[in-house]
Amino acid sequence: MTAAAIDKRNLRVGILAFSGALAMLGLGYAAVPLYDLFCRVTGFGGTTQRATEAQADLAERLARSAGGKAISIRFDASIAGNMPWTFRPVQVTDTVQIGVRDLAFYTARNDSDVPITGTATFNVEPEQTGRYFHKIQCFCFTEQVLQPGQEVRMPVLYYIDPAILEDENARDVEQITLSYTFHKADKPAP
Repeated sequence: MTAAAIDKRNLRVGILAFSGALAMLGLGYAAVPLYDLFCRVTGFGGTTQRATEAQADLAERLARSAGGKAISIRFDASIAGNMPWTFRPVQVTDTVQIGVRDLAFYTARNDSDVPITGTATFNVEPEQTGRYFHKIQCFCFTEQVLQPGQEVRMPVLYYIDPAILEDENARDVEQITLSYTFHKADKPAP
């Protein structure tokens, strides 16, 4: 083999290795948004769904055919270790009719002497119910800014999709737990 052929082969291997490294770097950056999209579409890991008022209206019409079946919802709240807030549900449990909108409230208080911007992460348990738990409005959709000592009530408007009654893995669930954890926002909104 000539030196020119070896150089050409080495260049090709180098380009392939560099391309592979770039592809892995790109996949590394895309992994989080792709996983988030996957969870939101499938309800994987207890990820809840977002719904519009029109979708909620349709669910209420379908609920009439569900025979008024009810399910218990348990509300859970926690804060990250570095978050100087008090955060709790106003009501720990509620029984709701499947397909019918319901409103729950959480309270948050900034216990520090500086303004704090927080963001809430959420999920539901059992995991297989995530695809049926639809939130129409939620404080978790945006960052929350609390001034020193400020306390606020934060609503969650939601419903349980009547399709849960057709899922053999979820139809016999008697209680769903909606959990939120507040964290300090990495880069607070201006």
